[in-house]
Amino acid sequence: MKHGKKYVENAKLVDRTKLYDIDEAFDTVVKTANAKFDETVELHVRLGVDGRHADQQVRGAIVLPNGTGKSVKVLAICKGANEDAAKEAGADFVGAEDMTQKIQQENWMDFDVLVTTPDCMGLVGRLGRILGPRGLMPNPKAGTVTPDIARAIKEAKAGKIEYRLDKTNIIHCPIGKASFGTAKLKENFDALMDAIIKAKPAAAKGQYIKSCAVTSTMGPSVRISPAKFTV
Repeated sequence: MKHGKKYVENAKLVDRTKLYDIDEAFDTVVKTANAKFDETVELHVRLGVDGRHADQQVRGAIVLPNGTGKSVKVLAICKGANEDAAKEAGADFVGAEDMTQKIQQENWMDFDVLVTTPDCMGLVGRLGRILGPRGLMPNPKAGTVTPDIARAIKEAKAGKIEYRLDKTNIIHCPIGKASFGTAKLKENFDALMDAIIKAKPAAAKGQYIKSCAVTSTMGPSVRISPAKFTV
């Protein structure tokens, strides 16, 4: 893959043979995030587990201390009194059959998070083939299927993110914007890493954190020493 001139110049600021300490890693990411827009900073963690086994799955959700820096559109699928609660909590779209039909018939996807109540999972379950591949299917472990719909909406708006393994046993998560600066990014990073470490499966053997790297949308990857996270 051929990179642009700016990326090549930024890449010279990163020592690919080095494992950075946390503060220096974020200083470097912020320094190299010099696109014309506010770049998102992402964390990539390779774990020493085998996600093909149910007892080695790693999945959960956390509200980042400083949010993600992104404005989140929330769709709430619920009925009755929960509709009023969802609207008061700040949901951008609220409904039940009408919203599921809109998604099915119009392929409408103008939202970032879908939250629902247990009594509406029958409706939402029909959308699995559409929502699943996009990572939008609500899940009790992520707190997006809950009787407390208002809380779920407020958390999503506040910067709640879901973390889970991909097929290569890596977790990819946004942890803020480059404009946050090193201190706020590090706070978000620490909170997410703590959650991932606490989610270590009992069946996991050997080294849990295999590798850890942070990168901005257009910038080079900066590796952090996994020795910082011996668990």
